[in-house]
Amino acid sequence: MTYTQSNTANELLQAFQGLETDQQLALFWYIYKEMGDSITPAAPGASTVSPDIAEGLLNQVLEMSHEEQLQLQRDLIERKNSLIAREYGAMSDTTKLLFWYRLAQEMETNRVVPFPANYDLSEQAQQVFQQIKQLDFGQQITVFRDYVAPMGVDPSTAEHDSETGL
Repeated sequence: MTYTQSNTANELLQAFQGLETDQQLALFWYIYKEMGDSITPAAPGASTVSPDIAEGLLNQVLEMSHEEQLQLQRDLIERKNSLIAREYGAMSDTTKLLFWYRLAQEMETNRVVPFPANYDLSEQAQQVFQQIKQLDFGQQITVFRDYVAPMGVDPSTAEHDSETGL
């Protein structure tokens, strides 16, 4: 039975990552709105989380314009090399999850670019969303953690990028 659950979570993760970038961001927002209260106690309380590091990165984001904030989120998903993407890439997976959670919280306050009120999820994103909602809490957290883990750029493995100079 564990194999089936892991296989399902892996397939959902692949489906999630297979969506276009803005659909991934939208789906993550819908997940936050639907399950944010459940994720809240899990992320900050996890043993590998570093709230100060997540807050430090969030504070850098809060200094950006809304357009820059949105582009940063896209760049993290697309693994574009930048100083912030490297800072993000150096965080633990659980700290990355907390960072995205805090971004979503700040979206509600409009300190981070708010989610467009008239945005619709694609049919494929809706299907992924419905399947994630059917997972148990532990599986959901695993999918979310596995989703945010590869984003950004791991500074310990990244090759020199002549475009950014990093």
